[in-house]
Amino acid sequence: MAVTAVVLVLVTAAVLGARWLRTLEPVQAFIATYDGHSAQPDSAPAGVPVWLGWQHFFNIFFMVLIVRTGLQVRNERKPPGYWTAKKDSFFSPKGNTPKKVSLAQWLHQSLDVLWVLNGLIFIILLFATGQWLRIVPTSWDVFPNMLSTGLQYASLDWPTENGWVHYNALQVMTYFITVFIAAPLAIISGIRISTWWPEKAAALGKAYPVEWARAIHVPVMVYFVTFTMIHVFLVFFTGALRNLNHMFTSRDVVDWWGLIIFLASLLVIAAAWFLTKPLFTTPIAGRMGKVSR
Repeated sequence: MAVTAVVLVLVTAAVLGARWLRTLEPVQAFIATYDGHSAQPDSAPAGVPVWLGWQHFFNIFFMVLIVRTGLQVRNERKPPGYWTAKKDSFFSPKGNTPKKVSLAQWLHQSLDVLWVLNGLIFIILLFATGQWLRIVPTSWDVFPNMLSTGLQYASLDWPTENGWVHYNALQVMTYFITVFIAAPLAIISGIRISTWWPEKAAALGKAYPVEWARAIHVPVMVYFVTFTMIHVFLVFFTGALRNLNHMFTSRDVVDWWGLIIFLASLLVIAAAWFLTKPLFTTPIAGRMGKVSR
């Protein structure tokens, strides 16, 4: 309760402070000059292609299950079962002694593989279609526009949005950090903790201690969770039907189809959440290695 009260006080203070700042003429002139939208190359495409809509679904699908299993690995004291990879297999590269890990860690690593493969497809299509121009800052004016956007959001007088054509500066920077910084950090730190790390590479292990990887991996997970929560909040409070159609039907229209598909995707994720129980995952794990208690 105390934490909630402190958060509410800080949020209220931020809103009141931002609204007061917007009464000042210099701040009003600043926002008039920098409306929150950084310069975007003329060649940047408009719209959200179908493949990007599918990426929205697969990313949230894998991330929800990865966070779930990651928290299980971190918090479980007595796992319901253990899994050991086959020698010289995909999960235990040549030169490594097969490690005995919890079923949750096996599932976590398996989901990581699918998430990384999905990410590689995303990156290839991002550059092949020119969509990268929409989420990579290409002008220094992104910084004053980020400040302007932040003030507008904090004051609850939100910037005019048209995500079909142009993301605002805060969106651009956040998407850039998520795709090109947070995701690679998650992969690099995850590999160090996983069964894939070469156990005989003593010098490499000394240069990159496992404690460093853990110190990176958990904050990155917190970043992804925070990003997702804020992203979903803004999707619903800045024009839910239009935004969901952008994301799930690749159309710039206002109807119910985007919401319907979004709700259907939540049902699929809920079903997958249920199916990650050991009752269902143990037979699959047994085909890929040895399951024990």
